Amino acid sequence: MNSTLVQMTLLMASGVIWRLLKPAGLEAEQTRNVLTTFVYYLLLPAMVLDVLWTANIGLQSFQFSLLGISSIGFAIFCIWAAGTLFKFEHKRLGAMILAASFPNVTYLGLPVLEQTFGSWARSVAIQMDLFATAPFLFTIGIMIVRHYGVDDSENPKSTLSFLNAPPFWAAALAVLLNLNGVIAPDWLLGTLQKLSSAVVPLMLFSLGLALSWKAIKIKNIPYVLPVVLIKILIMPLFAALVASYLPMSGQFKAAAVMDMAMPSMVLGVIFCDRYKLDSALYAMIVTITTALSLISLPLWHNVLIHEFVK
Repeated sequence: MNSTLVQMTLLMASGVIWRLLKPAGLEAEQTRNVLTTFVYYLLLPAMVLDVLWTANIGLQSFQFSLLGISSIGFAIFCIWAAGTLFKFEHKRLGAMILAASFPNVTYLGLPVLEQTFGSWARSVAIQMDLFATAPFLFTIGIMIVRHYGVDDSENPKSTLSFLNAPPFWAAALAVLLNLNGVIAPDWLLGTLQKLSSAVVPLMLFSLGLALSWKAIKIKNIPYVLPVVLIKILIMPLFAALVASYLPMSGQFKAAAVMDMAMPSMVLGVIFCDRYKLDSALYAMIVTITTALSLISLPLWHNVLIHEFVK
């Protein structure tokens, strides 16, 4: 686990260094936008198709959904209760709810799970994302940010518009092929695997591009602390409790719970900008939770292995 984190830290550090040096005059946001678009529209769909085509889809997928949705819902309740008790400003509370509830299950979770547990864990990360986190984010999550933020668009998108995206097209096709027992030809599998192999390093490099220590402000610490507590400790504990009652094998429980222990997702800053929430606070939370995850993830890995993988 420590060796894996060192490798991933170096890849993220490369992104941070790029942000500082700006090679060829390319800004970090410009570079990240190109890379994430490339990953989202080509490489990630290829990986989704490659993984879900041969994955064990069925009752276990439902269990992943149950674990992910219940954990996110619990985290939302916790941070909402704290924000209501201390009467946080709406634009701050909206950003805090996003940061505390939705983990970085793909851009960090996928490489961590794959490198820690093995290639089979890619299926866990992808199913946790496509069957739990993403549907929750683009439905209930959107409703929450609209409530706490400002939606001044003339034609707001439907909450189900997220389904019209390449990863979900790939997932639908993969599930269809999987359930019908269609066998992929070797040439196609080889192509998908080569495309998939580029996802992890590019995701980690892009994550590094998104981190900025300039986002850290002393005045925001009182708002960051409850989010860190929920994201690093309370949410994974709840996920582990739920997992203990699910009839899936121990290694899948450990991988799924660890995915819920990931730091705040980077994508949330886009929603903060779009709905005029506190983007600076959100960026600070992402940076701090990502840095702390280098300590918390090895600890959670040891706990989960001891608890679920005897």
